[in-house]
Amino acid sequence: MPSTEVTIQDFPVPSGYAENERLDLYLTRFVENATRSKVQDGIKNGFVSVNGTVPKASYKVQAGDQIRISLPKAPPPDALAEDIPLDIVFEDDHLIIINKPAGMVVHPAFGNWTGTLVNALLHHTEDLGETDDDLRPGIVHRLDKGTTGLLVVAKTEAALRHLSAQFAKHNLERTYQAVVWGHPPDEGVLEGNLGRSPKDRKKMTVLPDGQGKRAVTRFRVLQRFDHLSLLEFRLETGRTHQIRVHAAHAGWFVFGDPVYGGDTVRYGPNTGGRKTMFLQLFALLGRQCLHAKTLGFTHPATGEAMRFDSDLPDDFKTVLDRLEVHSRR
Repeated sequence: MPSTEVTIQDFPVPSGYAENERLDLYLTRFVENATRSKVQDGIKNGFVSVNGTVPKASYKVQAGDQIRISLPKAPPPDALAEDIPLDIVFEDDHLIIINKPAGMVVHPAFGNWTGTLVNALLHHTEDLGETDDDLRPGIVHRLDKGTTGLLVVAKTEAALRHLSAQFAKHNLERTYQAVVWGHPPDEGVLEGNLGRSPKDRKKMTVLPDGQGKRAVTRFRVLQRFDHLSLLEFRLETGRTHQIRVHAAHAGWFVFGDPVYGGDTVRYGPNTGGRKTMFLQLFALLGRQCLHAKTLGFTHPATGEAMRFDSDLPDDFKTVLDRLEVHSRR
C-alpha cells in the first residue's frame, strides 16, 4: 500500500514582506531542491495551502500569510555500497578518520542518494555504528559538501555513543582554516544564535537573542593579503554552516562561498588583472575556501587522546599562492 505518512512544511510570510510575488515563484526560492514546475504541480494537486485554503499558482503572496506544504512522504531508498575511493587517515576496530574531498556529500538525502561518503563507507566496511537513521550509519558529525577535511566515523554503536557525546559536550578539538574577505582583528570571538533565514529557508542566518541556537566561533589571523586574510577558526559549538554564517555576518565572507556571498569581489578594486585573477580563482574553487584541518578527541575504547592534522587541498594552496604573489606587487 502507498505510504499515508505526510511531511508538513510551514512557511509563514514575514510581517515586513512587501514584494507582492507570485506564490509559485515565492516557494521556489524557499523550498530546498525545488523547481518552479514542481512547485506549480504541487499547488495544482492541492499540496499547498495559504491561510487554510487552496490557492492558484498566480496568487500574490502577502505579509502574514501562512503557507503550508503537505506532501505524502515516500520512504527513502536504502543506502547502497559504492566503490568510491576514500582518503583514510586512520582506522582501527572502533573508528575511521576520513579526509573528505570537496564535492562529496556526507550521507544520502534528497537530491544526493548516491555518491556520498556513506555509500563509500558501506563498500569499505560492514562495520558501522547503527543510528536511528538507516541513511547515516556511523556518522558522528558532518562537513558541508564544499568543505574539505577531517571527519570521524564510528564503526561500533559504543563508539558512536561515546564520540557523539564528546561532540555534544564540545569536549574535543576542531580547527578549520579559511580564506576570508577583509582584515579582521588578530584574534577574537564571533557569537550569535543561528537558525534558518526567514527570507530564504535554504540558508542559515544570525537571529535575534532568544531565537535559534547558541553558536560560538573563535578565530585568529594566520596571514594577511591584499584585502583578504587566512584565518584559523575553532568551534565551541557545531551548528549548520556556522563558520560561513558567522564570518559573513561580520563582513568577512569566506572566499568563493556561493551561498553566503564570498564568490564576488568584496573589497578592493574589481578591475583589470585583479578582477581576472579572482574570476579564475572562483572558477578553480567552485566552492568555499574552507578546510577542516585538525581534529582531536578521546578514543572511545582506549581513552587515549587522539589528534589528527591534514594538509590543505591543492585548490586551497593555489588560492594562497596567488594571493601571496599578488600582495607582493
